[in-house]
Amino acid sequence: MAVVVTSGAGVGVPRLAKPNVVVIGGGVGGLTIATRLADSGHCVTVLERRDQVGGKLAVVHRDGFTFDIGPSLLTLPQVFDQRVLDQLTLVRLDPQFRYRWADGHEMTMTDPHGLQGFGATSTTPDSPVSQPATADADLARFRQRGKRIWEISERTFLAGPMGVRALRRMRSPRELLTIDPFHTLAQVAEKDFDDPRMVQWAGRYATYSGSSPYRAPATLSCIAHIEAEYGCWYAQGGLGSLRDAVRNVAVQAGVTIVTGADVQRITTADRRVNGVEFTHQSSVTKLEAGIVVANCDAEVLYRDLLPLPKALRRVRRAERSTSGFAICAAVSGQTPGIAHHNVWFSTDYRGEFDTLDSGQLATDPTIYACISSVSDDSQAPAGHENWFILVNTPPGVTVDAEQYQQIVLDRLAEHGTDLRQRLLFTETMTPADIQARYGSLGGALYGSSSNGRRAAFLRPSNRGAIPGLYLVGGSSHPGGGLPMVTISARIVADMIRQDVS
Repeated sequence: MAVVVTSGAGVGVPRLAKPNVVVIGGGVGGLTIATRLADSGHCVTVLERRDQVGGKLAVVHRDGFTFDIGPSLLTLPQVFDQRVLDQLTLVRLDPQFRYRWADGHEMTMTDPHGLQGFGATSTTPDSPVSQPATADADLARFRQRGKRIWEISERTFLAGPMGVRALRRMRSPRELLTIDPFHTLAQVAEKDFDDPRMVQWAGRYATYSGSSPYRAPATLSCIAHIEAEYGCWYAQGGLGSLRDAVRNVAVQAGVTIVTGADVQRITTADRRVNGVEFTHQSSVTKLEAGIVVANCDAEVLYRDLLPLPKALRRVRRAERSTSGFAICAAVSGQTPGIAHHNVWFSTDYRGEFDTLDSGQLATDPTIYACISSVSDDSQAPAGHENWFILVNTPPGVTVDAEQYQQIVLDRLAEHGTDLRQRLLFTETMTPADIQARYGSLGGALYGSSSNGRRAAFLRPSNRGAIPGLYLVGGSSHPGGGLPMVTISARIVADMIRQDVS
């Protein structure tokens, strides 16, 4: 059933003579920009197609099990509104991740700066293994590179809109070389690490934006520094508690949220936006607004909601991120050695991404699993585990869910983690399911990818193709993921403030 949540007046904020704002899409980026604009005196309405806000920050409950089916990791909590953080109980995870390879080798990344496992004897005698001191030195070098990149990116690319202005924020041309968009993540990893397993570990950070380590820029090595310096966090009660906190703060700020509202088109007058038309409870409603913020897929925006062929051609230059195949698995008993976040690497990483780039499913996929019951007893019945399993897929690929689930579970068993006889139930989600649920074309999890040197410049602009239109979220700058869409909201709010003043 559709739900309409109507807030009261903003908390102590007088309503100024500023344009009304409609935000299309109640994801984290949309709710955050709505809160910022309401705080500054705008009358803001969020229109969400589904019956629950939060976008991909979604939760499945079944038989006492809780699964975060979108983001399952929180980094850079400091980018969120303090009012949001005040409603959460955040736990800094230690260990952060446990990684496993087909040769039997394991590595545990501890908080804040350590690793455990490298230097142990591999089950394959002729397989090269780094000595502990060498691995630590290589890791420190890689993270130091990431630190330099992050410090520059934070005050340039993440300080405002993308484009020439971002380059002008650099103190010298050398800083562009430092952030290194000219080499791939895999290339710098091969330079910094002697052990091929550490190269594979470093390449994992490309997947945080739905990209390939063999095509995404070395700039993404900053994520290794971010996790070490600022931690990997979990919100007690699950990441759904973050969604609820973001929604609560928006309502407290005076935002009106309408769920079950399917936007049909953005209306215009005098070559600028003047509102939206949407269906709600079987009726068509028009809402006037001088500002429209699209927290939706940019291609859907310019193809369906506001057809603009030229803008659509520009949007299609940006490559879509990967999609995914997900399994929510209720598992009886407890798994020895399992961590909150786990990765089982494929045997041939390069071959895996070549297969994905060709539009095919990997038969030997790298497998990620979040088992939040390791850290939070509320997420599964006593003595059981809630496994959220995710593997990368091409966007738009057709998946036989039953068959591919079996492939994934068989691969886990080959790695020594056999869940097949312990399953109480499973639910799956394919790229088609993701597209239907969230409206992201092809089920792209992060909007646009980071593949290619120019990827950051090809993302759709935060300022829309006509006056009064703005874009926020994973399809636009600076990209997908909880911290990035939150930063995107701050960038767009600043842009609107400058445009309106």
